[in-house]
Amino acid sequence: LVFANWARPAGDSAAWSLIFSAKWAFTAGIALAFAVMLKFWLRLRVAYVALSGALVLVAALIAADNPLVPFSVGIIAFSALLTRGGEEGRDWLASTWSYARQMLPLLLIGVLIAGALLGRPGHEGFIPSRYIAGLVGGNSMKANLFASVAGALMYFATLTEVPILQGLLGSGMGKGPALALLLAGPAVSLPNMLVIRSIMGTRRTLVFLALIILMATITGKIFGILWG
Repeated sequence: LVFANWARPAGDSAAWSLIFSAKWAFTAGIALAFAVMLKFWLRLRVAYVALSGALVLVAALIAADNPLVPFSVGIIAFSALLTRGGEEGRDWLASTWSYARQMLPLLLIGVLIAGALLGRPGHEGFIPSRYIAGLVGGNSMKANLFASVAGALMYFATLTEVPILQGLLGSGMGKGPALALLLAGPAVSLPNMLVIRSIMGTRRTLVFLALIILMATITGKIFGILWG
């Protein structure tokens, strides 16, 4: 579904054009690998796996313009498959549901806060976009460093970085600083640093933090130059 619903890339990039032209081959290969994993890992019957795949395929054909439909069908089918996967499958399903109940409220709150403060592409939020563009716009080393430091100090609940980045990009954030924040944010946070310091000590924690910020800054700068 990820490859099948890509928009055709802008520009004349030969690599991306080649990937786009082979999207169905990528999709089929990933689906086949996933089916093999389900067969040999959870020891599911081939008939159940094939039926689930067929349902997702039919949903994708019927709702070709709405990827959320086959995605939802796939989630439901996969959940049903896990109930047939023995004790390990049922334990995995129970753990996933438990984590989902913990994360979804935080994700919803994060989406609402990010949308209110940062807006979305074409719509201004409470924070004026000129402030965002002034701090992390373009692809300067200063903008990438600021994004890395901000990401290192922030605490991201799982997946909340996605709506936050969407709002920042819509407010004028450069692609390089966006990647820098995305790399530094999940890697370290203020609570994470406090725990690491209690184990590794202050000096090693500072070196660890500096390396993450430095690498995120450099990677964002390079990404901005190549694809900004």
